[in-house]
Amino acid sequence: MMNLVEHALAVVAIQAVIGLTTRDWWIGAALASGYFLGREVAQAEYRWIEQFGDGLRANLPWWGALDARLWVQPEQVADWLGPVLATSLAAVVASRNRTPGRRQG
Repeated sequence: MMNLVEHALAVVAIQAVIGLTTRDWWIGAALASGYFLGREVAQAEYRWIEQFGDGLRANLPWWGALDARLWVQPEQVADWLGPVLATSLAAVVASRNRTPGRRQG
């Protein structure tokens, strides 16, 4: 559970830097979530190679990381889904706060 919280905090911090710099929180969400998604895909590739590829990267098919047999633990899904949901929520909230034509005060 703590890993999920740490991932959410890290991904929203990365998103905030990008969102505050570019004023586009959705780009921040895509880049920050993409980092964690890529990390989990790479780990899934290593699991596939170990479990089904005889330890050889050359045996990994292009779809190997998407093999459903690799995504059986809830943590494996949460490690990429958590950051995607956290950044999407932050982007929605940030976008609502700067809606054009909205009166402040």
